[in-house]
Amino acid sequence: MKISLNWLKEYIDLNQSPEELGKILTDTGLEVEGLDPFEQVKGGLKGLVVGEVLTCVPHTNADKLKVTTVDLGGDAPTQIVCGAPNVAQGQKVIVATVGATLYPEGHEPFQIKKAKIRGEVSQGMICAEDEIGLGQSHAGIMVLDTDLPNGTPAAEYFDLTDDTIIEIGLTPNRADAASHIGVARDLKAALKQEVKWPDVSAFSVDNTNSKITVSVENEEACPRYSGISISNVSVKESPEWLQIKLKTLGLEPINNVVDITNFVLHETGQPLHAFDASQIKGDKVVVKTLSEGTKFTTLDDKERKLKAADLMICDGEGNGMCIAGVFGGKGSGVKESTTDVFLESAYFSPDYIRKTAQHHQLKTDASFRYERGTDPNITVYALKRAALLIKELAGGEISSEITDLYPTPIEDFKVPVKYKNVHRLIGKDISKDRIKEILTLLDIKITEETEDSFLALVPPYRVDVQREADIVEEILRVYGFNNVDLPDHVQSDYLAEFPSTDKDKIQKTITELLVSQGYYEILTNSLTKPQYAENAPELNEKESVQILNKLSEDLAVLRQSLLHTGLEVAAYNINRRQSNLRLFEFGKSYFHIEDSYVEKQKLAIYLTGDIENENWINKSRKVTFHDLYQTVTSVISRLISKEVTTDVTHDSPFAYGLVVKLGQKELAKLGKVNTSTCKKAGIKQEVFYAEIDWNLLMKKAANSVTFEEVSKFPEVRRDLSLVIDKKVTFEEIKALATGKNQKFIKAINVFDVYEGENIGEDKKAYAISFTLEDKEKTLTDKVIDKTMNNLIRLFENNLNAIIRK
Repeated sequence: MKISLNWLKEYIDLNQSPEELGKILTDTGLEVEGLDPFEQVKGGLKGLVVGEVLTCVPHTNADKLKVTTVDLGGDAPTQIVCGAPNVAQGQKVIVATVGATLYPEGHEPFQIKKAKIRGEVSQGMICAEDEIGLGQSHAGIMVLDTDLPNGTPAAEYFDLTDDTIIEIGLTPNRADAASHIGVARDLKAALKQEVKWPDVSAFSVDNTNSKITVSVENEEACPRYSGISISNVSVKESPEWLQIKLKTLGLEPINNVVDITNFVLHETGQPLHAFDASQIKGDKVVVKTLSEGTKFTTLDDKERKLKAADLMICDGEGNGMCIAGVFGGKGSGVKESTTDVFLESAYFSPDYIRKTAQHHQLKTDASFRYERGTDPNITVYALKRAALLIKELAGGEISSEITDLYPTPIEDFKVPVKYKNVHRLIGKDISKDRIKEILTLLDIKITEETEDSFLALVPPYRVDVQREADIVEEILRVYGFNNVDLPDHVQSDYLAEFPSTDKDKIQKTITELLVSQGYYEILTNSLTKPQYAENAPELNEKESVQILNKLSEDLAVLRQSLLHTGLEVAAYNINRRQSNLRLFEFGKSYFHIEDSYVEKQKLAIYLTGDIENENWINKSRKVTFHDLYQTVTSVISRLISKEVTTDVTHDSPFAYGLVVKLGQKELAKLGKVNTSTCKKAGIKQEVFYAEIDWNLLMKKAANSVTFEEVSKFPEVRRDLSLVIDKKVTFEEIKALATGKNQKFIKAINVFDVYEGENIGEDKKAYAISFTLEDKEKTLTDKVIDKTMNNLIRLFENNLNAIIRK
């Protein structure tokens, strides 16, 4: 947002430099992103002065040139060669001195240098108006009528005023500061200076000849609508002062009436719209919505199809004249032939304006303010301000009383505040008098004050201040963040309660983890075939959630498992020669249990085909159960640090697999999908599937990570070969080895498994490595041997293991 410093000074007394002012505004929350000089004429006429032609004689070597001497206010006259036909002795002229840069209209800038022209020295240039960017004429040099001393800067003669444009990075919550007076209000609080609002006391109605009436049919979208008629105006070019003000903000002047509406918007923050009264059929303005798909041509000559929720300003015959608060219509705007004007000033619902502007991709100065929230109590003031300016600059008469439809006035926000919370959130005790002073300067009233608290009445234009924490922020930003000392121990505090676990962030973390392992995320339809539940032993057909208005028999129920919809995706890809698949999906399963409906969030993982493609070092390798188990383990260990246990399962839909448990609760199931299930999906290759209970995983996810120092003492590895019964699982071996009395066991790993006739039909042999470590000292052989002997004894006594030596 751009703010002109010169313009700002009209509403508040300022003597600070632009840099000082920028720091003050930034400290109050209006971050200044840039301070840019504004030049009314490009280059600011730097190096150009008023001069007087003392002599003027023809050039001896050129018929069309003249050699002049010009008094520039120095000790001696300056010789300049000039080609203008109207140059003559005694004239007051504008001279560009050596070193000055000129910005001629329609041409590239150039610098004045000392030169020889046909043998005569020339030390400057006597200028025409187009050569210095002040006009189009090149008929001759500018001849001045002035008594200013020679050498006076040209900028002083033309009354050019330098300005600074303050570029403010306005945050969405600060719609109240989207104007010059809005910024002045913040400076009022920071500098304790009063804001000087333009006087509208001269406003009066000249006659009531206008017959235009107003009706608001959608009061939700338009809580307040104000309007006035002005007759016999003369639409023409705006005066220079008004054009300059708009140009400083990057706006192109259009005509005096439209320019005034833009001026008042950037002055007060209240958007206005001027209609050509002759185009208001039926002499009636109606604020309402039109039918879905109604065509409307806007000022940019584009035909747009309206949504049913688009608020429109219509005439008495129901024809749209303007998209309310967003963009005007082609036929109803003010033009040169306009003589009678109807001026609108309204408060529109931010929700309606935001949706309309977003749908039509229209971002205007008006919609920018309306969709953030304007001041409902300023509409009439802005009308009076604009009407007085129109009378001054365009003539005419105010030909109606002000129409002001405001059936339900918007009240101040009532915010209870406790002093202890102010001190707690700011981190510093601020006196009650200073708190009240700051809030009063911010137009926030204090009522129902007690020793410990008060009730703040916040004006409606401060749409961002509706909670106690907002009031505290207002106090702090004016008091000054830099005035709060940083304590020795930094801590934070808040009034609201926040969830301990950010589920979206965690889901993103796991997504990134799986993608880094070569997986692709899929998203399947929650609606699926009833046959899946009918034919799958692990699913209960009676628990299927039936769709009342089903689109087809294939989309008749909500899924109970993500397996079957995922197999559809796998089959689709395999049939198109994409047989090596690593897929995952976050989704819900649905159940109708007794009289209630249950949703369960799941993470499904699918693996099929080759895990590794053939290359010059390795042959291709098919996916195995252990590849899936490794993925599931990486997901679980990424979020929880608690130990999980596993049990073997052969339950459908798995040919074989594992159940991962967290305590007594089932956290995940994984395994090889049985052949019959794959065949029903049209898949002939092996598929491995895992389904993780995402809700349980979220509930147990650690909020923090604990780190410990790396041990200074070395690890020791010892190996054992055990012959055990086939029914004994590695989990049982691990549980024995890591029991309470085995404090030196850091890690256990199986590096070989053997089954065969040499050890017996019902036996298997595990080759296991044990990593031992003492974090307090180096392990001795005696301690190591004792630990390994304890392990051997445990395995022999509890598992009937035979130790192979």
